[in-house]
Amino acid sequence: MSLTHPKRMSEDLTGLEKRGNLAAMMQNPTIHFVDSDSRSRAEHARLAYSLGSHAEVYADCEELCLSRPQSGLILICEDMLGGDVDALFRQLERAEIFLPVVIAAREPNLESVVDAIKGGALYYLQLPLRREQFAAILDQLMEEAEAHLSARRKLIEARQRIAQLSKREKEVLDWLASGCSNKLIARHLSISPRTVEIHRANMMDKLGADHAAKAVRLWLEAELPSAHEEDTDTKEDMQDLRRIG
Repeated sequence: MSLTHPKRMSEDLTGLEKRGNLAAMMQNPTIHFVDSDSRSRAEHARLAYSLGSHAEVYADCEELCLSRPQSGLILICEDMLGGDVDALFRQLERAEIFLPVVIAAREPNLESVVDAIKGGALYYLQLPLRREQFAAILDQLMEEAEAHLSARRKLIEARQRIAQLSKREKEVLDWLASGCSNKLIARHLSISPRTVEIHRANMMDKLGADHAAKAVRLWLEAELPSAHEEDTDTKEDMQDLRRIG
């Protein structure tokens, strides 16, 4: 997922915190339906109202982003995504929308479900929505939404802090998160171990981390893509370096 400007992320984080009790926010939540089919949108809205929830409908993701909803959850039909879940979340992030996302499809396949959940979706539903089934799932979604938003808040904070790092400091952290020692990081970056130590110290100071494990945890919470593919010989190199000392 893309990295948002630190100032904007700080504003996003403040916005999330100002919402107060997230559990209370999710009582009788507003459901934001995104579907290109007007008849389907109307049916979904009626279903939401019959369950005591409010409904907002959108013809596409652009319309949703222009509205910039700040509460409730988003239910979007899979055919609106063009097969790219990551693009959806990048679009929502640019619009400063950090709500739980549920994806629905008439004929979901295992690969699509896995990609959606890995991409950040909270749940995956099959269409058409059945009242009894959706009512039960909605209760579950309300329970899980707080944890989802909490994780989202951690992601924003982690990315905000990592954005302070220089390119080289990020590279050092990236390799550190892969389990590499200073000597092995130096080999990969073609710099001296002493230079790695300097970058590592600066990186940990900027992150406010007093231990390497805390810096690595921030990297993992940020869910940033690794800038490198781990070498097939990395484990052997690490073992050799341990033997050398």
